[in-house]
Amino acid sequence: MKKNYLPIAIALLLSGSMLTTSCIGSFALTNKLLSWNRGVGSKVVNELVFIGFWILPVYEVSALADLLVINSIEFWSGSNPMASGKKVIDGQDGRYMVECDGKGYTITSENDGTEVRLDFDMASQTWSVAIPGGEAIDFMTFVDDTHVLMPGTDGKMMKVELSDDGLLAYRAAANSAELWAAR
Repeated sequence: MKKNYLPIAIALLLSGSMLTTSCIGSFALTNKLLSWNRGVGSKVVNELVFIGFWILPVYEVSALADLLVINSIEFWSGSNPMASGKKVIDGQDGRYMVECDGKGYTITSENDGTEVRLDFDMASQTWSVAIPGGEAIDFMTFVDDTHVLMPGTDGKMMKVELSDDGLLAYRAAANSAELWAAR
């Protein structure tokens, strides 16, 4: 009698991949696919594409690739291979090239060639900004799920709630400082 080892091999491979990584991962490939789907068209078209991708196992394959390969690479190397890339963004005052290397972003203005670097320090949960030739300045540190520390008008870090009210309060503080500085 012929034994079928394929189901046993798949089960061992899935178990081994989950035991060796001990990391949930960011599921970047699946998230990029979902983001693309959201930009396809109207809500009806998005829903039709979503259902079609579940029927044609596109989402299942991307989730499996994330689970078995990409999240493992992210865990062992510390960077996600799907996070890197370049994108051109058309803004109100020009075009910008945004390049992601998995640890941060380099934003280059196509108008005058100026660059700004945004980096995220995972250990301190802090975003910083740097202009070439200048030192990095911390501008946002995550305190918990609902609060961040942002630079205040007095130069000290100010705790801001991640809500509409918190944003309005922070914006009001910044505007009042501008008013006083203009006098």
